[in-house]
Amino acid sequence: MARTGSASMAAGPTLAVVAREAGVSVPTASKVVNGREDVAPETRRRVTEALDRLGYVRRPRFEASKAPGLVDLVMHSLESSWSGAVLHGVEGAAHDAGLEIVVSTGLPRTGGGRPQRGWLDKLTTRGSCGVLFNLAELAPSQYARLAQHRIPFVMIDPVLEPPPGVVSVGAANWQGGLLATEHLLSLGHERVAVIGGYRRKICGSDRIAGYRSALASAGIRYRPEYVRYGSFDETGAHRRMLELLDLPEPPTAVFVCSDKMALGVYQALAERKLSVPDDISVVGFDDLPESRWATPALTTVRQPLSEMAATALRLLVRMMAGDQPEGTRTELSTRLVERSSTGPAPVTSWSPT
Repeated sequence: MARTGSASMAAGPTLAVVAREAGVSVPTASKVVNGREDVAPETRRRVTEALDRLGYVRRPRFEASKAPGLVDLVMHSLESSWSGAVLHGVEGAAHDAGLEIVVSTGLPRTGGGRPQRGWLDKLTTRGSCGVLFNLAELAPSQYARLAQHRIPFVMIDPVLEPPPGVVSVGAANWQGGLLATEHLLSLGHERVAVIGGYRRKICGSDRIAGYRSALASAGIRYRPEYVRYGSFDETGAHRRMLELLDLPEPPTAVFVCSDKMALGVYQALAERKLSVPDDISVVGFDDLPESRWATPALTTVRQPLSEMAATALRLLVRMMAGDQPEGTRTELSTRLVERSSTGPAPVTSWSPT
């Protein structure tokens, strides 16, 4: 019996050994290992400490040689073309990897807005190997649960700076803001405004930082009144554009930090009977399909949404196989797509009436 126990421990402790060490049943220890949440906090703590103390090695739940596996994609919404581009990228990369995708919108929440207990149970019950998140943000408690249960995950275009060690994929937003503003400056515009999204969102702040850098490089004075913030929707951008038009010296060009917001800008300009680009030039960001069908067609910065999503899936596959990426943040390049909404600065600027 002693020899058998020694050999077993040499190969790594069994779940039965862990359960005995923690003073629980084997099924209870199994629940903790598999990320189940129907375990009392104190019991979970004892089992987790025993796992770490004994060096129990959890078996990877995914092996490339045994594909297909199952991956969850949790999205903020499925209603926009933005989401469609992300889905397209994930689906293509998952097909290449032999994976199946389960798509859901948002994490289930209680009436008070707190994440419901049990969402990790659903992942483990259906055998998900990992998760891609394309959400507005995750709560600290959700990050903690993912880490505790060792579920590999990757963030696609996170809103806030993720905690250290969290793997994410996004676009080169600073570069995009620089390109958009440089384009307008090259056309002779000196009164260039910007309408950003939420102040605290990474992508919005980076795009405005690129805008400011382009102004500084060109020797153009930065004017705080030319910087406005919306909420990444048409309504907010519409209001901000009207505010800019009411300035004593309104801009002749505006960089709008999303294509969706640019549609609200178009509406505000139409209400004031101003022409794009004869009176005011407009640049968007994203290169969504609707930017090509706007009137006039929108000059914009292409954000490689499908490529970002596919890259995130490939990184997740590596993590599920036990390979941690060298860096936690991957950024894909942005580029300017010139269409009809930008033109030379007007020789005689219009004035508000």
